[in-house]
This record gives sequence, structure tokens and C-alpha cells, in this order.
Amino acid sequence: MKRLSFAAALLFLLSAVWVFAHEDIGKHGSCHLCGMDRAKFAHSRMLIEYDDGTTAGTCSIHCAAIDLAVNIDKTPKTVKVGDYNSKNLIDAETAVWVLGGNKPGVMSKRAKWAFAKKEDAEDFIKNNGGSRATFEDMMKAAYEDMYADTKMIRDKRKMMKMKMKMSEGK
Repeated sequence: MKRLSFAAALLFLLSAVWVFAHEDIGKHGSCHLCGMDRAKFAHSRMLIEYDDGTTAGTCSIHCAAIDLAVNIDKTPKTVKVGDYNSKNLIDAETAVWVLGGNKPGVMSKRAKWAFAKKEDAEDFIKNNGGSRATFEDMMKAAYEDMYADTKMIRDKRKMMKMKMKMSEGK
């Protein structure tokens, strides 16, 4: 009985930690720009807090770049990103970023991943390729990739719609 109580208490504690660490997903369940599920993409999600107190939750740096461009008159107070491994939000400016590699990116042909620890980023590069970068490098890459990424997303969505229409016709 004591083991069961201990296990239940431990499970409750772990779930409370997960909820607290991911409370932004409760407020911003899906990306307001593309509609993607931010819990599913917790490893790439971003949270922008502007100086006027508003927040924007996105699925990726691609959508965060769009939000920052559209809100040119707002000043970002904090920008956080999901750590690739733990999925916890970390400061995007101090994160260790990896650009590229052989893992497909989220909303982007050229992957952009954030890590809380340098060692984790280096392990990722060793196993998957890519190169270390700063947050500023990543934002520049996101804007450089914007047209190709947007075209890729449109093409994928067009194909999905066609497949849905074909399956409905059967």
C-alpha cells in the first residue's frame, strides 16, 4: 500500500512539473499562424512575450519569425524555445542552436533546433549533422528560408487536400 501511495504521489509530482513546464501549451494549444499542435511540436515550439504583456505561441522558429515581422511595432521582452531533448522552454538567445542536419525541420526545409546544453547540441551534430549557430543566426536563416519554406508548406497542404478529396470520392 505504501508503494502504491508513493508511486501515486510521484506520478502526481511529475505530472505537475510537466504541466508547469508546459503551461504555455495550455494557453496557446495550437500555433496561431498555422494551426499546428504545439504539444506535438513541444521540441520546436516558441513563446514570445512582448513588452505590452501580450504573448504569442508558435510551433516553430518559422512561425515565430512571421509573428515578429507582423508585430514590428511591438518589442519582444522574452523569446523562449523548446529544448529539443527535454521539450522545456529555454531562453532562445542563450540556447545552443543547430542549423541544418539530416532531421527534417518543423515548417522549414532547413532544420533549426535549440538545446539547453552545449553537449546535447554537439551530440546532435555528431549523429545528425548540422552546425552550431546563435539565435541571431537562426533568425536570419528563418527569414532567408521564408519563401522556400512557405512554398513547401503550400505545396504540402495542396497535396493533403487533393488526397482528402480523392478519399472522399471513393
